[in-house]
Amino acid sequence: MGQQQLLLLILGGVIVGIAVSIAIVIFQDNAITKNKEAITNDLLQLAVKAQHYYYRPKSMGGGSHSFVGLTADSLGLHKISTIEFSDNSNGKYSIITAGDASHVIFKGVGNVELEDGTFPTLTLTVTPQGQVLSILN
Repeated sequence: MGQQQLLLLILGGVIVGIAVSIAIVIFQDNAITKNKEAITNDLLQLAVKAQHYYYRPKSMGGGSHSFVGLTADSLGLHKISTIEFSDNSNGKYSIITAGDASHVIFKGVGNVELEDGTFPTLTLTVTPQGQVLSILN
């Protein structure tokens, strides 16, 4: 009877260990997915602000049918967002391709580390008519 109880105890420990391992993996995957969704949401907010900039006249601080003022540095991004927004709890945002007459490209880098040691990275190309989202990793 003692061996049977010991065997059940070991089997129970193995099952609990497997369950904990699976829970950790599921939790990590969920965190990565949530971070990508949050970055996407923030990039779409930047897209709306960039399109408002595009259509706003220069006399009102806009681009007057151009994205040219949205330069690939912190000054360009801060024309449409705040410093707090560009580096928030979801990730860091920047303009990777300076705006021209037809488009501007934003980049968002998440804050949840992936299995390979990198972070979720997404880009969003904004045109006057819409946006194109690309998930780099």
